[in-house]
Amino acid sequence: MDGNVVGFAAVVMALGIPIAAMYTYYRVRRLRTEERLAAIARGVSVPMEPELTQAARSRRAGILLVCASIGYTVTFALISRAEPDAWVAAAFGIIPFALGLGFFLDATLIRRDLRA
Repeated sequence: MDGNVVGFAAVVMALGIPIAAMYTYYRVRRLRTEERLAAIARGVSVPMEPELTQAARSRRAGILLVCASIGYTVTFALISRAEPDAWVAAAFGIIPFALGLGFFLDATLIRRDLRA
C-alpha cells in the first residue's frame, strides 16, 4: 500500500506543481491588467513597463542557473563530509551550470548580433 501512495503522490506533485505555477502566472497577469485598466478608466497616466530584451532574459536565466547549481553543488559537497556517496549527487550540479553557461553565451551572441 505504501508504494501506491508514494507513486500517487509523486504523480500528483509532478503534475500539480506546474499547473499551480501556470495558474499563478495567469492570475498575476490578469490582476495587473485589471489594475492598469482601472487606472486608465480613472484618467491616471500609467507608464508602460518596458519588456526585457531577449539578451536580458538570457542573462538573468544564466545568472539564476549558475547560482543555483553552485548552491546545489556546495550543499552536497558539505553533506559529503559526513556521507562520501553524496559526491554523486553533487555532480548533478554540472547540468544546470552548463545550462547557465549556455544562457550566458546566448546573451552574448544576441548582443553581438544587435551591434552588427
